[in-house]
Amino acid sequence: MEDIVVIKDIKTELEIEVHGESHSICNILRKYLMEVDDVKHAVYGIDHPLIGNPIITIKTSNKKTPKKSLLLAANKVKDTTDEFKRLIESIND
Repeated sequence: MEDIVVIKDIKTELEIEVHGESHSICNILRKYLMEVDDVKHAVYGIDHPLIGNPIITIKTSNKKTPKKSLLLAANKVKDTTDEFKRLIESIND
């Protein structure tokens, strides 16, 4: 990941552009965002598959900020990848 640029940041909506990433990280992040209780809407899009950067949009209720929801989802992604790594390492022993 090269850089994250905040496009929009208001109380219940966050829109960020993620440079150097593709569908892989955005899709799993969107999945875990939708599991956060206060997230009403989480989507991403890439305007051009070869040169575009993903733009992730998160909308929440008033209970939790989109940034807090994003952090919760990112931690879930990390936990999942750590577990997957452990499983892969166990088959090499």
